[in-house]
Amino acid sequence: MIRVGVAGAAGRMGTTVCAAVDGADDMVLAGRADPSLGVTLADILGDVDVVVDFTIPSQATANAVACVEAGVHVVIGTSSFDLEPLRGLTGANVFFAPNFAIGGVLMMRFAAEASRIMAKAEIIEFHHDQKLDAPSATAQRTAEMMEGDVPIHAVRLPGLMAHQEVILGDVGQTLTIRHDSISRESFMPGVLLAVRKVGSLTESPVVGLEHLLFEP
Repeated sequence: MIRVGVAGAAGRMGTTVCAAVDGADDMVLAGRADPSLGVTLADILGDVDVVVDFTIPSQATANAVACVEAGVHVVIGTSSFDLEPLRGLTGANVFFAPNFAIGGVLMMRFAAEASRIMAKAEIIEFHHDQKLDAPSATAQRTAEMMEGDVPIHAVRLPGLMAHQEVILGDVGQTLTIRHDSISRESFMPGVLLAVRKVGSLTESPVVGLEHLLFEP
């Protein structure tokens, strides 16, 4: 059994991760860290094999460093944090995904392929109005994977969850690739996959769920 701890366990994503881990046959929820629970990350590190971090950008880097120093692998879902201090750390593995939804990863991959052929592209991403970062990590990662200069437009409105369109244009035609996450449960298969795979990574940190889904 993989002993899993969740940092940010009382938040919306953290609560969903805890439920997903509870429902997995090969995992046990061994620790829940969150200020509102009165439990720190340090309180649970001795009891877990992997920490899933859905906190805030200002905490995620320090959390990951603490995990690695304790020999605990970490799966990061928090976006817009500083990844650079995690490069070169040894003792445990770090995995970060801008998007844990399988469909979202496929959207990014298809957009990257299409950009090699179509003349130009732009990205429009839509998220709920409580999302801290704009543009989203998914949109930034998509643009990095695509050919050429790809502008990003960020929309923040109540009623939305997580949605992204990549619109590509060429002579007399357009191509739209869109992914919609209707609920937070859409991210859970990817999170659980990362928890299962992070311990066997041959390099660290690794960025992007595509590295776990597709052969090199």
